[in-house]
Amino acid sequence: MSLISNPEFSLINGQAHHSKTQVDVVNPATGEHLAQVSEADNQAADKALQAAAETFEKLASTTAHARSQVLRKWYELVIEHRQVLAEIVTKEQGKPLKEALAEADYAAGFIEWYSEEAKRAYGQVIPSHSQSHELTTIRQGVGVVLGITPWNFPLAMITRKVAPAYAAGCSFILKPSEKTPLAAIALAKLAIQAGMEVGAFQVLVTNDSKGLVAHLTESPQVRKLTFTGSTQVGSALLKQCADTVKKTSMELGGNAPFIVFDSADVEQAVSGLMAAKFRNAGQTCVAANRVFVAKGIAAELLNTLTQQVSTLTLGNGLEQGVDIGPLISLEAKQKAQQLLEDALAKGASIAYQGDKQSGQFMAPVVITDVNSTMRLFHEEIFAPIVSIIDFESEDEVVRMANSVPEGLAAYFYSNDGNQIRRVSHALEYGMVGINEGIISNPVAPFGGVKFSGLGREGAQEGLLEYQEIKYLCQKFS
Repeated sequence: MSLISNPEFSLINGQAHHSKTQVDVVNPATGEHLAQVSEADNQAADKALQAAAETFEKLASTTAHARSQVLRKWYELVIEHRQVLAEIVTKEQGKPLKEALAEADYAAGFIEWYSEEAKRAYGQVIPSHSQSHELTTIRQGVGVVLGITPWNFPLAMITRKVAPAYAAGCSFILKPSEKTPLAAIALAKLAIQAGMEVGAFQVLVTNDSKGLVAHLTESPQVRKLTFTGSTQVGSALLKQCADTVKKTSMELGGNAPFIVFDSADVEQAVSGLMAAKFRNAGQTCVAANRVFVAKGIAAELLNTLTQQVSTLTLGNGLEQGVDIGPLISLEAKQKAQQLLEDALAKGASIAYQGDKQSGQFMAPVVITDVNSTMRLFHEEIFAPIVSIIDFESEDEVVRMANSVPEGLAAYFYSNDGNQIRRVSHALEYGMVGINEGIISNPVAPFGGVKFSGLGREGAQEGLLEYQEIKYLCQKFS
C-alpha cells in the first residue's frame, strides 16, 4: 500500500478531494519540496460534515466490540508501517528518525489502548430512591468531532484524539497542520484499510485554517471540538464554540518548570533534563522551559549539563547519529533568537553555545542568571535553549514555578521523601514528573490546568471526553 504519493489529497468520505489550489509541503531540514496536497475549502468542508453526520448515525448501531476490532487492526497496521510513517514525519517535520520511530510507537499505543477501552465504556446502576424505580446511566458518543492538531507530533496528536472518538462511536473531521499533512493522510488511509467507515475519519488540509475552522464551528452538527495548540488560538476557538454550546477539550500552551533540589542525584537530573528539553529540538508543549537549580549544586549541575549538551549532533534527521533536527520554520528560529537576545540584554550569561547554524537549524544554548524580567521566563521557548535560574529555598522555587498562568507539566528532582510529597501537591500543574523527564504515556491522563487547557487526553479520561452520560429513570407499575 502506498501511503504517500505526489500530489496528495484531502480525504473526504474516503475519496481524494481534487481542488485548484494546493498546500506545499517542504522538508525543513533541506528545503526539498515533498508534495502538494489538495486544499479543502468551505464547500469541501460541508461535504465532509454531511458524511460525518451520516456516519455518526450509522455508528450508533455498531457495537463497542466491533469498533474495538477496527481499532486493533488499525494499531497493527500502524506498527507494520512504523518505518514508513516515521520517515514521513522526519521529512515533513524534521525530528531525528529515532525520535520519529518512538513517536510512531507512541501513536500506536493510543490506538491499542482505546481498542481495549472501547469495551469498557460502562454505565452504572444507581441505588433507587423507591421500590418502583430503576435508575441507570449509559454513555453514548457525543456526535461529530472536529479535531485540530499541531505539527510537532503529527502522528501522536492525531491518534490520541481519533482513537478515543471512534471508540466512543463518534465520527471525526481532522484539520492537521498545513506543515505536516502527509502523516495525517497516511494515518487516515491505514484507518480505512483497517475497516473504519470512510466518513468516520476525514482529513481537510488548508492554508486558511482560521477561515475553514470558523466555518465548521458555526455548524451545530459539530458537537465537539478538540484542539492542541497555543493558548491564544484555543481561547479564540472557545469563543467560536460558545454560540453552539459545543463540548470542547483544549491542550494548550505550557511553561514547564524543571526543579533540581540539593538532595537530587545530579547525574540523574541532567539526564532527565536532556530528555525533557532537547526532544524534538525543544519543540514540545511539555519541554522544560525554566530550569531552577538549588544554589548549592548549581556549579556541579552546570558543568555536567554543558558536557552533555556539547555532545549533541545537529543535522538532517534521516542521517545516522543526529540528535537535533531543524526548527519548523525560519520564523520559529527568529523568535527563539529574539528571546535569547532579550535575555542577554537583561543580564543573562551564556554558559554554552554551539556553532552558529544556517537555515532552520539552531545550535543548543545554555544560559544562566535568568530572571523573571526576561521574556523567556514567561513565554514558551520552543527551541533548544536551556535557561537556568538559581534558588535558595523550597518555598521560593515553588512560588516562582507557579508564578505563570500556564499549568501543563512540571518536573522536579529530589531524594527527600517529605519534600517530594509537599512539592508534588504544591505545584499548580496538571502533570508532574518526579525524578523523571519523560512523562507522557497513553495509559495516563495528559492535560493541564489554568491557561493550559480543559479536559484530558489518554487514559480512561480521554474516552470520557467523547461521551455524553445519559440518565435513565424507569418506573414499574
